[in-house]
Amino acid sequence: MTRSFFVTGTDTGVGKTLVTAALLRRLRESGLAVAGMKPVAAGAIDGPAGRANADALLLQAESSLRHPYAIVNPWLFEPAIAPHIAAAEAGITIDTDRIVAAHATLAASADVVLAEGAGGFLVPLDARRSFADLPRLLGMEVLLVIGLRLGCLNHALLTTAAIAARGLPLAGWVGNSVDPGFARRDENIGTLMDAIDAPCLGIVPWLAAPAVSAVAAALTGGLRLAAPSLTMRGP
Repeated sequence: MTRSFFVTGTDTGVGKTLVTAALLRRLRESGLAVAGMKPVAAGAIDGPAGRANADALLLQAESSLRHPYAIVNPWLFEPAIAPHIAAAEAGITIDTDRIVAAHATLAASADVVLAEGAGGFLVPLDARRSFADLPRLLGMEVLLVIGLRLGCLNHALLTTAAIAARGLPLAGWVGNSVDPGFARRDENIGTLMDAIDAPCLGIVPWLAAPAVSAVAAALTGGLRLAAPSLTMRGP
């Protein structure tokens, strides 16, 4: 049975992509078949097979199989702006059927699928829908990446409240030290541990040069994402 997780964050720039890639690596190296996806991305670069999103390329690279880019990232917009604005400027409505089909393709060949959102949990897809609609649509549990900096308590608790209000399961959270000067960091982490009713999968230290390997080493609880029915193969 495939388990699917939607990786969201307390804001943009909190390290969702690196955490998602690191979780993919840890699970893959344990012997599980994993697949990463970026359902909607804004911001394009020249990739190996044409225009692509850098975050989606990283998730593609950390997956067990190299699925076609259009499956990994069903919707790509050129400007690095809010996706609903980019879609409106392009005269496009984001069709979630394309996302559902891509997810089904990935899930068919994976034990675990990780789908990274864009920005925070409630970033709009259009005037009626937001990224918060995707976990229910895709049958996903939610993982939360918290950027550890001043204000993170409010951002984290608002996000977990929004997840709970939608009846979505929060499978775990990761704290990412994005501010090396964050005062009372450990005390804030303790407050998050007490306040969030979900396991902490790891605390990522401040990294001057963030890398997937270093983040993966910090995710000591990442293997909890393996489905109970799956047999762990490897160390």
